[in-house]
Amino acid sequence: MASTIVMINLFGAVALLLFGLAQVKDGVTRAFGAQLRTGLASGTRGSLRSFASGFVATVALQSSTATALMVASFVERELVQPRMAQLVLLGANVGTAVTAWIVAAGVAWLSPLIIGTGLVFYRGGSTARKGAGLALVGIGLMLLSLHLLSSATEPMRASAALAAFIGLLDNAWPVAMIFSAVIAFISSSSLAAIVLILSLASAGILSPGLIIALVLGANLGGAIPPVMASLRGAAAARRVTLGNLIVRAIGCLVALPLAGFGADLLMTLPFGPANLPVDAHLAFNIGLALVAWPFSRLLARLMQQLVPDDAQEDTGPKYLDIHELSTPTVALASATREVLGIGDLIERMLMRASDSFERDNLAKLMDIPPLEARVDRLQQEVKVYLSKLGRMGLSPEDSRRSIDIIDYAINLEHIGDIIEKGLLAQVTKKATLGLRFSEDGHRELRTLFELTLDNLRIAQTIFVTRDFRLARQMMEVKVEVRRMEKESAERHIERLRDGKLESLQTSSLHLDILRDLKRINAHIVSVAHPILDDSGLLIESRLRSVAELDAESAGRRVHQS
Repeated sequence: MASTIVMINLFGAVALLLFGLAQVKDGVTRAFGAQLRTGLASGTRGSLRSFASGFVATVALQSSTATALMVASFVERELVQPRMAQLVLLGANVGTAVTAWIVAAGVAWLSPLIIGTGLVFYRGGSTARKGAGLALVGIGLMLLSLHLLSSATEPMRASAALAAFIGLLDNAWPVAMIFSAVIAFISSSSLAAIVLILSLASAGILSPGLIIALVLGANLGGAIPPVMASLRGAAAARRVTLGNLIVRAIGCLVALPLAGFGADLLMTLPFGPANLPVDAHLAFNIGLALVAWPFSRLLARLMQQLVPDDAQEDTGPKYLDIHELSTPTVALASATREVLGIGDLIERMLMRASDSFERDNLAKLMDIPPLEARVDRLQQEVKVYLSKLGRMGLSPEDSRRSIDIIDYAINLEHIGDIIEKGLLAQVTKKATLGLRFSEDGHRELRTLFELTLDNLRIAQTIFVTRDFRLARQMMEVKVEVRRMEKESAERHIERLRDGKLESLQTSSLHLDILRDLKRINAHIVSVAHPILDDSGLLIESRLRSVAELDAESAGRRVHQS
């Protein structure tokens, strides 16, 4: 009976830890999801920045699996280079280890305060405050689970059966590593496995060498869930997650025979033997990052050979199932997924235009016309599909959503036309004629390209979530783009007056690119119109001022009183 109670307490504490991890991930995604995705996509232009992006994203999301899947999707859409993706995952591994080290820092007594603060934030009005509050509640639950785990494992010191099992593992470190890997895989969290090992170690029933073996297993098992989740993805995504698994597996196989020596070395640290699991976890991932970093380019090439390219993909719609028309909610969700795919194609077109603008790479421009043809076909298919759905008879809410989906698809198609008929010709002219912008002019255009890409990624999020805060932010960005375009044109005219040779040679090109990027942003911002219109905040395509809203609110209060 006593052993049953111990196991119930143990599994309950582990379940609470996993629940807390999930709340942190959901809260951070809700509060900062768009910024994290944008930062991760744009923060991979250099080796150190890629590593740092993976580290920050994982500390924020409390999930290296989430970071791995996110960066794999970016590689699939060619937003991140495969080599940089491997560096992102090395940073993610270190981020998980640092999180475990912080959790074990003896601050479990703060859990009630953190949970209480999180609840206060969660009752706030904005989506960001609710997300931050949910994340704080999750952190508090994680710390509380650590305390419960310590209490649950306390009676295990006197368990003869557990002592015998631990003795068997202590004589078979490879088996111990596999056992720990299975636990990490089942829980889909290496952090959960490390915390469990930490609790057992604090009970004094694990030898230092066995602790190292179990920690290695947790690292190995934590790399498996991203591989499983990406099995049905594109070859580019599978290469990223499989490469991370191979790196961890090699690291574990090399480190396992040295577990005894490593344990003795770590025991000399001033942090105490009770923290050996998190110390070993952090040391292993930092050491692995230092060793694997120089081989990231070689690893990317190896994965290219191990995972061949997919067969030629079908350019038709993937989600528009005619049998779903009888269920409007499902059909609208499928149409939404299809239009998100159109947005991804537009993003790839913009990325190719931007890269070619920077590097005069005409090869990437060759992909733009086929991508634009796919955009045209898919948006036409979406319109036909939703017109059939409309004939089924829709509720007013479903009818509005259908119109919003069609409007966004049409705007994306217009963006594709601008890229193909405008930016493609302009960037081609720049490369073929060897034209060079002035330093200031080049920086202004590059900044506007980057802002346009960021806006498109945020628009994709708004389209799915209908987040009011992001929609309002998007409308404010429209004003910012207009200001940037106007100021850049004025500065360009000033450079012409000063007689700068580069500006004289690229005058029409500079102004044409500015105009087209401004038009693209105008179509991107349209995704926010229905959300703000429903809220009564959109008047003649402009946001009502804060003063007007405050006055209206005060008027309502006076009227009610």
